[in-house]
Amino acid sequence: MSRNLVIVESPAKARTIEKYLGKDYEVLASYGHVRDLVPKEGAVDTEHDFAMRYDIIDRNAKQVDKIARSLKKSDALLLATDPDREGEAIAWHLLELLRERGLLEDKHVARVVFHEITKKAVGSAVANPREISDDLVNAQQARRALDYLVGFNLSPLLWRKVQRGLSAGRVQSPALRLICERDAEIEAFIPQEYWKIEAQVEKDAQPFSARLSQLDGEKVEQFTVNNQGSADAALETLTKAAQGQLRVVKVDRKQRKRNPAPPFTTSTLQQEAARKLGFTAKRTMRTAQSLYEGVSIDGAEATGLITYMRTDSVSLAADAVNELRSMIGKRYGDKNLPDAPRTFKTKSKNAQEAHEAIRPTESARIPDEIKSNLTSDQARLYELIWQRTVASQMMHALFDTVSADLAAGDDAKHLFRASGRTLREPGFLSVYKEGKDDDKGDDDADKRLPHLEENELLKLAEIIPTQHFTEPPPRFTEAALVKTLEEYDIG
Repeated sequence: MSRNLVIVESPAKARTIEKYLGKDYEVLASYGHVRDLVPKEGAVDTEHDFAMRYDIIDRNAKQVDKIARSLKKSDALLLATDPDREGEAIAWHLLELLRERGLLEDKHVARVVFHEITKKAVGSAVANPREISDDLVNAQQARRALDYLVGFNLSPLLWRKVQRGLSAGRVQSPALRLICERDAEIEAFIPQEYWKIEAQVEKDAQPFSARLSQLDGEKVEQFTVNNQGSADAALETLTKAAQGQLRVVKVDRKQRKRNPAPPFTTSTLQQEAARKLGFTAKRTMRTAQSLYEGVSIDGAEATGLITYMRTDSVSLAADAVNELRSMIGKRYGDKNLPDAPRTFKTKSKNAQEAHEAIRPTESARIPDEIKSNLTSDQARLYELIWQRTVASQMMHALFDTVSADLAAGDDAKHLFRASGRTLREPGFLSVYKEGKDDDKGDDDADKRLPHLEENELLKLAEIIPTQHFTEPPPRFTEAALVKTLEEYDIG
């Protein structure tokens, strides 16, 4: 009977997978990376095709020795590290170390990849191994070389100017630049005064407001009224022209669709968890890792609750989409199910499209039904992922919108614009609404106007000018910084 050695990255994952595979398999953890660039000048030789010099990481040396001893007693080596560039590189580095020790002769070696830690996914991956991807390994090495080349020059400067032990690299350095540039913008900002003028209007005892959009035949821009004097003059002109009433000169009624956001990538999960849950990026990833590695539900064998959480893809596997659509139909009704599955495409030029977006391994695991098995952080993050994934395959939301131009005076030189909206069909909004960095209220709340007809006269209760000043750009929240870095394809 053959003996198989399987290598994963974390011990928690190793325990779960060993239970799935049975007694013919031993599963050991690498504890992350096993080799790294030598910590001195010349680790990346820019004069000789960027040749890279590696050495074993001290803290993982004993674990590599343990893997080597176990491999001597095994017939096959299955490298099941994470399904991304880093995981591919860890598998390659371990293979290089074992090859140097002469331990790969007469051994079957294969790369095993799964995107979720479930018995079915792990079994399928072991049954369908592949070779190590040179492209993924090279991609990781290029990123590591950039980290080194940037950091080797910048980090010593930080040690001298700030404190020892700080590091600068491919991501930290541009992130710091963005933060510094934003601070410089804030410091150099000079506020500008502007005024908004609104009319308080009534029809059938229903009050609503309308904003000034045209004054003396000219479109009102942000700085059209920009001081107390011009505000007083505008108020006098409008009050005199209106004579206590406004006339409806135009009414536009439309229907507007709003489609759901795509399922989560690593970046969008970090952003949304920051906005909605108040999680730091580190807390989000730590919690997602625990959901990915496996949780026991009601005493059953531990199983992964979400797919791999390091991904920049927004696509979903066909099987997952079919399961989602079935669940949506049963739980929310066929009216909330589009005729065809929704597909999404990433905006990132460097996305690893072979991966899936972050999703529940089984959408039938309803958050409320399993939260008693989870920690508070796990339950909240799982609910967020579940809601976003389910919503992504649901029907669009449908709004009824209306806008009306109201004239002060007979010649329509002075116009106010009133807008309203009602939610006709909530669709995906019954499950999930995406957050925003500058959320200043619920933009999906009903903003109703009374029924208006052209040429009818409305009672003008009051015209109110309000003074405002422009504000500097806000300092970055963690979510906003992650989003900005993503826009520059830095991550």
